[in-house]
Amino acid sequence: MSAHFSKPVLLKDAIEESRFGGKCVSLGVALRANLPAPRGYALPVDLVDAVVYKDESAVATVLPLFAELAPALAVRSSAVGEDSVDASFAGQHLTVLNIMDAESMITAIQQVHASAFTAEAIAYRAKMAVEGEPAIAVAIQQQILSEVAGVMFTKNPITNANERYIEASCGLGEAVVAGMVIPDSFRISSQGSVLEQVLGDKDVELVAIAQGETREQEVDQIRQNSLCLSEDQLYRLHNLALNCEAIYGEHIDIEWAFHDGQLYLLQCRSITM
Repeated sequence: MSAHFSKPVLLKDAIEESRFGGKCVSLGVALRANLPAPRGYALPVDLVDAVVYKDESAVATVLPLFAELAPALAVRSSAVGEDSVDASFAGQHLTVLNIMDAESMITAIQQVHASAFTAEAIAYRAKMAVEGEPAIAVAIQQQILSEVAGVMFTKNPITNANERYIEASCGLGEAVVAGMVIPDSFRISSQGSVLEQVLGDKDVELVAIAQGETREQEVDQIRQNSLCLSEDQLYRLHNLALNCEAIYGEHIDIEWAFHDGQLYLLQCRSITM
């Protein structure tokens, strides 16, 4: 393969969905609007393809990005056509967390690309009538080593009510997204008042470990028996929902995380019912 490929861009400069995929473009919108998304880079489709084919120049172009986002980063898929109104691809493509060296970052890019070609991902594309071969860009971001994380829907996906519905658990948010726990759940009115708080069964949490991997560990009894979000955190999530709706429109699905008292926006997509 020749060394003709596009360069990485800062996530906030990712504008073209046909080059950077839905997730990178969505994160770029967030960063340009000063929403609290982790900083990072967008790798366009042709660069990802070159890295997958082990083009030495492409790999050499990407390797220095690790040092800018160290000590830990996440590699996320950003397929062209992903996170559209009609097809979210949530859970179909791989996210690799807690990467702690540059070589592992390259391997993760290759793994994320390969996940778009599994039988399950291809079947989902067919079901959603997404045509053509998968075109995979990649988002590389600072890893948020969260104490609490989860998802928030700005319209209740269960009842269709015009209220925020939040699912939250201890540790990294993949525990909620991957269904590893029964998360705590919360309902908040569109004006910001707490309507309901339900304790889940969050007996494990996903945590980062030194080897650059994640593992499940037991949640202590006090945290199991306590709601993992305070009223102040719920209020801040409500305000994040308002800010996201102002930028993205109504009825959105938000992945978020709290770390060291800071609320981060990890992802924003249209709700697909």
